[in-house]
Amino acid sequence: MVDEAALRRAVDTTWSLYRAKQRDVDAADSRRCLLQRHLRGRWEARVSEVEELTGFGLAYLNSLPKDEC
Repeated sequence: MVDEAALRRAVDTTWSLYRAKQRDVDAADSRRCLLQRHLRGRWEARVSEVEELTGFGLAYLNSLPKDEC
């Protein structure tokens, strides 16, 4: 199972990749909190690879409606 540091690394990596593509998203955007909750749920469901968590995170962020955040 992945440790807390790896989970944080997955969140940081996902957020960096997402912001690189979505330049209008602020670093303190509320979507980061949503992402953290989503990936924690995946992690608790035993998704343990950082790369896999990052993929889930990017898919999740891309599925969020732009006007909801």
